[in-house]
Amino acid sequence: MVNNVAMSLEKVEHLWSHLHWLTVLAQHGSYTAAAQRLGVSKAAMSQHISELERAAGVPLVQRTTRSVRLTEAGQRLVDGLREPFERIAQGFASVRDLAEVPAGLVRVTAPVAFARQQLVPRIAEFLREHPGIRIELDLSDRLSSLATEGFDLAIRHTAAPPDTHVAWTLCRTRSVLVASRAYLRRWGTPAAPQDLTGHDCLHYPRAQDTPAWHFLPAEGRRKTSAPRITVAVAGPFGANNSEALREAALAGLGIALLPDFSAQAALRAGKLVEVLPDWQAVGTFSDHLYAIRPYASHVPRAVSVFVAWLREALAEGFPLRP
Repeated sequence: MVNNVAMSLEKVEHLWSHLHWLTVLAQHGSYTAAAQRLGVSKAAMSQHISELERAAGVPLVQRTTRSVRLTEAGQRLVDGLREPFERIAQGFASVRDLAEVPAGLVRVTAPVAFARQQLVPRIAEFLREHPGIRIELDLSDRLSSLATEGFDLAIRHTAAPPDTHVAWTLCRTRSVLVASRAYLRRWGTPAAPQDLTGHDCLHYPRAQDTPAWHFLPAEGRRKTSAPRITVAVAGPFGANNSEALREAALAGLGIALLPDFSAQAALRAGKLVEVLPDWQAVGTFSDHLYAIRPYASHVPRAVSVFVAWLREALAEGFPLRP
């Protein structure tokens, strides 16, 4: 029996990399994406999977013109490999972390506007400080599955990080109303939230049929029993991206509600003006930025170093005035 097991191991040893490639293919659902993740050609990817299928004696992958799906046998194989490969990855990461200089690839997903305006301008500083670390950044407002898509870390502008993940608070944020000086000269400056009903309001579309903004007095003027004011708004333009809303405000299309990290540069440059500064918009955008990752017994040192740097770099939040 022992000899039979040894012989079976000898036959499959040369397929270790093939098995790993199959798990990556299962994660990405595409030969092209899996090949990019592994840094190999699509042809090499296809050849490895074909060799693995010949060795297994059964089809492992169903190929269509648009996507790749695992067969029942392929899924069973990947399910059995997931935990061993995770242990291997964690073991290697813990050994690599013994090095004095943190190193390795950190795959990060972050919201488009935040990444373009706040993260990318800062990232060169981090990479100069840590030349052994590489950052691969995915700019997306879609809520990605970190485990299935292979991300080490997600930066999220959310009110409630998922309970299944570890979350580090990066900084507080707030929402701010802005408009161009030209728009305010033409249409006047609202003095209270209710005045917004007479203005063009550039909104972030949500599930409700009628867009609405919610307000409380600003923190310095707020009483504990202050009621929330809700104002139905309308305007010529809406977008699910704060950069697009900012550009529309700069073009004089109306008053926009933006996260502070998206409005900061234009306000500091005087290109936009804060509207209703004595009122705080609530409920449209979150008031915190988080770095999140799935629970794991070991966090790679490169990830820990990057999170620590993020927390320090963003500690002051996004002041709207110099």
